[in-house]
Amino acid sequence: MKRMSVIAAVALSAALTAVSCGPRQESKPFVVRDEVVEQGKTITLPGLPAGEQNQWLAFRKDFSIDKVPSQAPARIAVDSKYWLWINGKMVVFEGQLKRGPARGESYFDEVDIAPFLRKGENKIALLLWYFGKDGFSHSGSGMAQLWFDCPAAGVTSDAGWLCRRVPAYGKADCPEPNYRLSETSISFDARKDIGNWQTGSTEGFQQAVEVESTLGLLRLRPIPQWKDFGIKEASFETRPGEKCDTVVARLPYNMQMTPVIAVKDEEGGHRILIETDHSKVGAECLRAEYITKAGTQEYESYGWLNGMKIILTVEHGATVTSVKYHETGYDASPDGKFMCDDPFYNKFWDKGLRTIYVNARDNFFDCPERERGQWWGDIVTILNESFYTYSTSLHPLIRKGIWQLCDWQKPSGVLYSPIPGNYGAELPCQMLAAVGVYGFWAYYINTGDKVTIEHAFPAVKRYLSLYKVGEDGITDFHSGEWNWGDWGDNRDMRLLQATWYCIAMDGAARMASLLGENEVADSCMSVREGVVEAVNRVAWNGSCYRHPDYTGETDDRVQALAVVGGIAGPDKYDALFEVFKKEEHASPYMEKYVMEALFCIGHGDYALERERKRYDFIVNHPDFDTLFEGWNVGVNGDWDCGSVNHAWSGGPLTVLPSKMMGLNPLEAGWKRFEVRPDKYIFNDCSISFPTVSGTVAMEFSRKGGDAVLKVTVPDGTTAEATLPWTFSKATLDGKDLSGQEAVLEAGKHVFKLSGIE
Repeated sequence: MKRMSVIAAVALSAALTAVSCGPRQESKPFVVRDEVVEQGKTITLPGLPAGEQNQWLAFRKDFSIDKVPSQAPARIAVDSKYWLWINGKMVVFEGQLKRGPARGESYFDEVDIAPFLRKGENKIALLLWYFGKDGFSHSGSGMAQLWFDCPAAGVTSDAGWLCRRVPAYGKADCPEPNYRLSETSISFDARKDIGNWQTGSTEGFQQAVEVESTLGLLRLRPIPQWKDFGIKEASFETRPGEKCDTVVARLPYNMQMTPVIAVKDEEGGHRILIETDHSKVGAECLRAEYITKAGTQEYESYGWLNGMKIILTVEHGATVTSVKYHETGYDASPDGKFMCDDPFYNKFWDKGLRTIYVNARDNFFDCPERERGQWWGDIVTILNESFYTYSTSLHPLIRKGIWQLCDWQKPSGVLYSPIPGNYGAELPCQMLAAVGVYGFWAYYINTGDKVTIEHAFPAVKRYLSLYKVGEDGITDFHSGEWNWGDWGDNRDMRLLQATWYCIAMDGAARMASLLGENEVADSCMSVREGVVEAVNRVAWNGSCYRHPDYTGETDDRVQALAVVGGIAGPDKYDALFEVFKKEEHASPYMEKYVMEALFCIGHGDYALERERKRYDFIVNHPDFDTLFEGWNVGVNGDWDCGSVNHAWSGGPLTVLPSKMMGLNPLEAGWKRFEVRPDKYIFNDCSISFPTVSGTVAMEFSRKGGDAVLKVTVPDGTTAEATLPWTFSKATLDGKDLSGQEAVLEAGKHVFKLSGIE
């Protein structure tokens, strides 16, 4: 009981790559700085109606400087987004993160504007978009406002700024986006445009007023500004209609972008509806519209959309002459390269890379069109994929999500998602996944970011203290606001929660040990061991795990978590293998754990076979270059049943490198890692991926009884290699190798094996 009270108290690939990943651009190094600013005043337009959604304000500041400073960091915060020009040149395209580091707080950007300044007169122009509503990824401040602070240029947000509404902007005349989205579908009436307000006349502007800020405490933006791929032409076709023509422009891949259209119209006043092929995904999503003016014109709609096609519905009288797309996205590059002799898994890798990227921006979200929300079960999957696939500049996005999840914790100790916003719910299984080995601990062991664990662990202890152990030794069912375990049927919820709890307690024990909280670590392990014993005693029936109260078909998810969570011992592996051959209830979200479990019990060959079968429709579907939310896209091409670019579906991107190729960190930040390939590795395969300690690479090729294994170990790291085969002869870097294990220092190493079995 004493131990219990501790936790209770504290408790085809080369061709596909260009399609799936987009233009290759090197990502800039990004260092997170945890800086906080308290500010009391912001500026806004006088007389703005309270509570009005979708407000667009133009701010201007004209000023003079005698000398251009070498650096001029400007700190900028708004509710909700902004675009910044200096002397007519775009400086920031869609600045400001959606609001909500914690309740009542906001982020601020820091931008060096010195390169855009000039001696003498200067003009700063800022376009502000105020959402005016919350969503699954934004918590509004209640007011459109600007905070701007640049001491080096002598500019701050005060009454010296001019401001006005931009009357051309309004709400689009189309279905409202679903409540999950904080953005509004934008309309722009070119007949009401105010022209070149960034550098031209300020007629119609008013003096801005200083007001008490409702932005709250400001935290420095913890992720980079967006990568800008530029504006590119799209080919399109026009399909004539009775009253409207339909213009369809094909994009090279599923992307985040803002549409740019050129139009001719002799009269003006004609409506063009701007959609993508993702404008409805089980719910109404985002669109835009443009009302023409007379003459030739070009317009970019600033609210980003995603999809593979831009679709315009053009009223007769207007003619679209050009369709372009302006791609932007998170500043990371797909540096993880995987190739094998199985085209299916090459396709999977490429589609998985594109899925990760289209699901990353202000935060990792489960899908980019319907929700844009941080569901943490999904994030656990995608964060683990990120370490093998993208540049390390993606790591701060994971860090941001961890900090937000913990800082939005309820006073009761409940963790919930998606946050920020006001619609989150506690999904116990997802929260347990987040705080466990696959969540927070996976982030630490891959990055070495101890500061984040120090920040998060108090929240972890408070959350885990909510779970109690029942009389039978298994955790009592912890009822959250949404007792969701996975999509689909046949979910053994009591055991799903109990197995996730064991995985969470393992993670908590590791975090406690890292932070020197040894009593807590011992308590976590003691409680975990008790639950493990009880699950095996109460729920193992000789052939599978089933809770006594469960009446459905045997849940393959539970069996998988029992294996990967260290609950099932080797004596149960043969029986569990028979279950995995029969039961297929897991959605793409949970299938990853089944695949991993099969490698753990020695059946990697069947793991590859099962995933090829289950993912066949998704991977080989010719119309999509991303991975689906479910196993299909509905009947007759109707995919309103779910997103076709969903974060939770790429789990094998982790399993292939970590289990089949056996590359895993043993020490934080990959300072020491293992090379432990599975015996069921492809005959030809290779991988390289960036870590915080440098690039790790591995190649394997086998012909008959001979094989070559090449390993690249970054400077300052070591690798522990364990070979799964027996062999008649082996060399390592030209010297005879005795045994199946070796320690590899920094450099490139070559194993040559003969007579392998």
